[in-house]
Amino acid sequence: MRLLLAEDEKELSKALCAILKHNNYSVDAVYNGQDALDYGLSENYDAIILDLMMPKKNGLDVLRELRCAGISTPVLILTAKSEVEDRILGLDTGADDYLTKPFNMGELLARIRALTRRRAEFSPNVLSFGNITLSRESFELSCGSETVRLGNKEFQMLEMLLTSPGRLISTEQFMEHIWGYDSEAEINVVWVYISYLRKKLSSIGANVEIKAVRGAGYSLEEIKC
Repeated sequence: MRLLLAEDEKELSKALCAILKHNNYSVDAVYNGQDALDYGLSENYDAIILDLMMPKKNGLDVLRELRCAGISTPVLILTAKSEVEDRILGLDTGADDYLTKPFNMGELLARIRALTRRRAEFSPNVLSFGNITLSRESFELSCGSETVRLGNKEFQMLEMLLTSPGRLISTEQFMEHIWGYDSEAEINVVWVYISYLRKKLSSIGANVEIKAVRGAGYSLEEIKC
């Protein structure tokens, strides 16, 4: 899952990013409200963690503009303000949850899980196509009795492919959704991970394959006998 973290305290942001990535989240970090708005408008995130007190544009203004633009991405507000009135204002503006500083990291992770779970409550925990299944909870790819666990980025790529089998997904779409706009990764990293996935699909006897269309992207297709 991909998160947008908008926190202007860079040391705190760095620590949060490390913990979130350790828990298999991909994170884009921004340090001011204008960047938070620009990134949030892309709808490229499963949840947004938004500090209220930021330069250029405060968190409430960012949240207000996102909601006015029709962005429904779940938003968790982080703030040092603990007054009830501030919480009410944040929730009424469109926040989905509210956490005051200092906070326990375990609680933050639990709240993020709750946010993303509510958003995906009508989405299956297991994706299937052909003779394979992919668990969104365990990151396990299965075919009959054969199972292999995917790494975070492998999982996200296959999840994108399984969500719409047969649909072409461009290299740029993979880069934006998984590595993020500011990633220093080279674009050929997508091909590298596609190669990893192909090997794992083959190793478990899958009857599906990832096909490449030059200049267009990749799609998941059933292997025709």
